[in-house]
Amino acid sequence: MKILHVVGARPNFMKVAPVMTALARGRGVVQVLVHTGQHYDAKMSNVFFHQLGLPEPDFNLEAGSSSHAVQTAEIMMRFEPVLIREKPNAVLVYGDVNSTVAAALVCAKLLVPVGHVEAGLRSYDHTMPEEINRIVTDRLAELLFTPSADADKNLMSEGVPEDRIHLVGNVMIDTLVRLLPRADCSSLLQELSLSDQRYILVTLHRPSNVDDARQLTEILCALNEIAGQVPVIFPVHPRTRQVMRELASLEFSSGLHLTAPIGYLEFLALQKGAALVITDSGGIQEETTYLGVPCLTVRENTERPITLEVGTNVLVGRDMARLRDETYRVLSGKGRTGGIPPLWDGKAGDRIADILLALSV
Repeated sequence: MKILHVVGARPNFMKVAPVMTALARGRGVVQVLVHTGQHYDAKMSNVFFHQLGLPEPDFNLEAGSSSHAVQTAEIMMRFEPVLIREKPNAVLVYGDVNSTVAAALVCAKLLVPVGHVEAGLRSYDHTMPEEINRIVTDRLAELLFTPSADADKNLMSEGVPEDRIHLVGNVMIDTLVRLLPRADCSSLLQELSLSDQRYILVTLHRPSNVDDARQLTEILCALNEIAGQVPVIFPVHPRTRQVMRELASLEFSSGLHLTAPIGYLEFLALQKGAALVITDSGGIQEETTYLGVPCLTVRENTERPITLEVGTNVLVGRDMARLRDETYRVLSGKGRTGGIPPLWDGKAGDRIADILLALSV
């Protein structure tokens, strides 16, 4: 049995690692790893392969960055010859990035079965490119591996046959559970003189937040104010950094620490030790829920409602007054507490492997 995995961006790397590890235990399983090159910066790609213990990709398509249409088309053109050459029994795609939908489209045209890991998530916001990617990929996939029960309900409401849906749990949590004992950010905290202090961790990369200079300015002003009371660590995504260069008139508080992107292990440790995480990332909403760390999400909606219902996540939208209020609420000890959703137990990759191996018998 030959399984071809397609990854392209930072969140995909955390999701593919446990699945590849679990499949490696099966007899006669050949695995091929294709990196589309959607994330190509060393700090967004290479360091993750190393820390996650992933093998070097068998193919790197080097698609690079561009508009959504151009990037998706570029990946499709570069992926098709690989698929024809390798002739896998199935292709696994991960999450909701452009690499995911591009590979699924090519597979559908060439009649190669697709399995979608992290299927069924919906924000119901069609202005988000990721939402379009999720919907299209789920319509094309034959195997839909879901992280939570709400994803199953979404798929069934869209008419997906129940026998194609498999509730397996959250593969992101598999990687977190495996690597948490190795996570250590002590040297970074020492460099920032924060070893013995509580701090807030921030990530931002969504176009709705960082492509609009006015909105990004409002967010940075709010973070500046908060950093006057408690240190804020902000590893800046390359996309965000580019827009910030145009905001030269802003003066940042000494408590606002802008850093380069950091590795998974260091970031995981920063999350674990944070008093609060402010983000617009889907995966971080999940990780903070597992870690029991309060999370404020700077979005109007989320495709991961279980983090609101069960976990530690609160949506603040683009309302900076609410962001400030909720931040001070958390810092005063009144933040949301939550639990861990079912099947977020570090064994989702094993469940996926069991299903695939059973189908190959």
